[in-house]
Amino acid sequence: MQTRVRLMALVFTLVVLLAGTASVIAQDISCTVCHDDTTLITGKQTGLSEAVHGTGEAYVRGTSAGCAGCHSGGAFSAMVAQGLRPDQVEAGDPNPTRQDCRTCHAIHTTNTEADWALETTAPVNLYAFENVIYDGGKGNLCANCHQPRRAIDAADPNDNIAVTSTHWGPHHGPQSAMLLGVGGAGDVAGKPSFHSRMIADTCVACHIGPDMKHTFEAITSGCAECHGEDFDIDGKQAEVEALIVQLGDLLKAKGLLDEAGHPVVGIYPAAQASALWNYIFISIEDGSLGVHNPPYTKALLEAGIAALQ
Repeated sequence: MQTRVRLMALVFTLVVLLAGTASVIAQDISCTVCHDDTTLITGKQTGLSEAVHGTGEAYVRGTSAGCAGCHSGGAFSAMVAQGLRPDQVEAGDPNPTRQDCRTCHAIHTTNTEADWALETTAPVNLYAFENVIYDGGKGNLCANCHQPRRAIDAADPNDNIAVTSTHWGPHHGPQSAMLLGVGGAGDVAGKPSFHSRMIADTCVACHIGPDMKHTFEAITSGCAECHGEDFDIDGKQAEVEALIVQLGDLLKAKGLLDEAGHPVVGIYPAAQASALWNYIFISIEDGSLGVHNPPYTKALLEAGIAALQ
């Protein structure tokens, strides 16, 4: 009887060990879906290492609660998992990270190709503007952070607006608002650009592209179908660049912008403060030379120039 019990125990132990081995083998096999001898991962990492998102230049700002959700890759993932907006993050990340694969993708969740899924593609409510929703497919991931932190203040009873710091303005990354034709100051009315309406995955389509480039530079080859080989369509970018220079010179002459390109703290007529806001919005923060929304960009610049002449 004892021999039979011992034999059964031995068989049970062998079954458990074999099951565990099979599990490990299965795990190893699933890992090779991504971790193989190709450049599937390393090619993306190389591109990301050249991008501002991947260099880690601004990750140290992630220790601040007000900055953590967008400046720390780890804090961004936590923010998305909790369904929060950047302005709702209540604590800084004590161990901030640069933006890496895990920031945007569900890495090592299933150990299959499903891990390439984006952390979120849900439409984004732009929290600086009431009832404005960015719904740009995969580009929604980007819009969680690439949105203005604030709109310009309303004018006081004397029709003045205060420029309160040398970092005054909409804050970094307002591209989603520009695409939707909002975020600028003054009476200029905007509307969603054709790029936001016609390109299904917006940011991802134009800055990652079908070849999954991870430098985040614009993939100009994707424009050829509509625009041919010349990215400066009909000289539009050159025109916008000239308007930016003209508005910048006028702002410096009026004392609203210093030689280093920072706003000068003070109280100014609303039209002039709006011109300064729009210069920062377009030249310093959006950075597309009008590509994200050509009509809105040009209208804001021309209104600012008119206000200062």
